Formats: sequence, structure tokens, C-alpha cells
Amino acid sequence: MSHQFYKAWLSSFRLQTLPLAVATILIANALAYWHGKFSFQIFGLTLLTAILLQITSNLANDYGDFSKQTDTLDRIGPLRGIHQGIITLGQLRVVLCLTICISVLSGLWLLVISTQSIEQLYFFIALGALSIIAAVTYTVGKKPYGYIGLGDLSVLIFFGFVGIMGSYYLQTNEFGVWLILPAIFSGFLSMGVLNINNMRDYDQDDKAGKRTLVVIMGLSWAKSYQISLLLTSLGVLMIFVVSYLPLTSLWIFIILVPLYLRQVYELSIDNRQIGDLLIPMVRLNLSTALLLSLAIIFSVP
Repeated sequence: MSHQFYKAWLSSFRLQTLPLAVATILIANALAYWHGKFSFQIFGLTLLTAILLQITSNLANDYGDFSKQTDTLDRIGPLRGIHQGIITLGQLRVVLCLTICISVLSGLWLLVISTQSIEQLYFFIALGALSIIAAVTYTVGKKPYGYIGLGDLSVLIFFGFVGIMGSYYLQTNEFGVWLILPAIFSGFLSMGVLNINNMRDYDQDDKAGKRTLVVIMGLSWAKSYQISLLLTSLGVLMIFVVSYLPLTSLWIFIILVPLYLRQVYELSIDNRQIGDLLIPMVRLNLSTALLLSLAIIFSVP
């Protein structure tokens, strides 16, 4: 097979989005380490499963949008292999099914070594099945929820609450109300990535009848919404750090605040290409996770 064929598949996997899954798992496992309960095996399998689910979601997105002719050669974003005719719809369907199967195997292995009762096992199997269904039905099916403005809510649930609380529980077998704070800022940052992506695709989605939240509210409101996501996530992060970590951990804001304000500034430039903000937003998400994880680990006596 040609180099172009492999490159087309890597494009479909959207490797640049994988830090979203990594960021959530890093934070959750750092929190578990902070509370003295951490297994490298559980961490590795959780990370692997999250990445596989992200790839599954990315492939399903390509499959659904191409099937519905939402994405065409006129799209602003990068052209995937399926748009260029390098990958067929049938091939994409086979690989999508394969990633689902591998995700299931990885997830089951994770649950076998981390759950402590049959009730826990069944609960997390149901949660895993729901995660796969959500990853696929975002754009696939007769009534995909990504086409009716519910994508942001899904991201908040799975990259926020499920990602943080679920991963933390698998390490510690404990829940805590305080986990709501890291779940919110993690979810809001991931929503910001989706919102930038949808702002970039606004014209194409509008023409195709894909009613993302950006299409529903319009670009002007979408920019204000993006700024609110950024500032709220930063504010919630500050509340968490001040409330639960040593004051010396405030050093992370010396680094993060300029990065957040830079994103806000870039959004205010009228002639700015929104698509150019996508990768910096992903990097901001991962940078926040890395710095917070380090602050949490360094705070352990």
C-alpha cells in the first residue's frame, strides 16, 4: 500500500485531537495519586481505552458526515482520505467496527482489574457501552445528536464528568462532590475545542442542515460563548486550586493566564481565521492538564 494511503488513514484518525482524551485521563489519575491510590496498569489501560474511543468517534464522524454529504471537497478543514477517494466508505466502516471491537476489549480488560464487585463491573460495562454509542451516533444514524446541537452537552458529559469521575473511581473506588470542579473545567475546555471546530465549519454545516450549536446561535454569539467557556474553565480551575491545593500551586496561573487571554484576544480579531485557533485550543487543553497534574503531584507530602 502507498504512503498516501497510510497518510489518509492517519488523517482520518485525527491524531491532533487525541490530547483531549489524554488530558482528561491525566487529571483524573493525578487526583487519584494525590489521594494515595494509583496503579500504572489501570492508568495505562484507561488511557488506551480513552484514546481508542476518541479514534472511534473521529472515524464515525467522517463516516456519518460523508454519508450525509455534510462534508464535501469545499470544506474549510483538512480533507480526509474518504473525501479524496483514497479511502472507500466500506473500508472506513470496517476500520470503524475494528476500533470499536478493540475499544471493547481494552475496556473490559480495564474493568476486570479495577472493579471490586459484580455490580461495579456491570455499571461500568453499561457506561462503556453508552460511551461507544455516543461516539458513533454523534453523526451516524437517522437522527444523530450532533445534528441537533447536542454535541457540546455530550462533550461535557464524557470529557468532563465521565472522564474525570469515572477514571478517578477506577483507581480509588471512591467518589467525591469535589470532583465536580475538575470535571467542569475539563469538560468546558473540550467544549471549547468542539466549538472552534464548529465555528470553522459553520458555512458548510449550515448549508448541509447540520444544526450544531454554532449554527443555531450564529457566529457572533458562538465567539462570545467560546470566551465564556475559556474564562469559566479558568475560573473554576482557580477555585479548585485555591480550595484544595497548597497556595504554592498558584504558579500554574502565571503560565496559564497569558495562554487563556491569548485565545480570547485571537477571537476578537475580525479577520482571524477561526480554523487557525483549533490546534492552539487543543494545546491549551493539554497544557492545562499537564500543569495541573504536576501541581497535584508536587503537593503530595
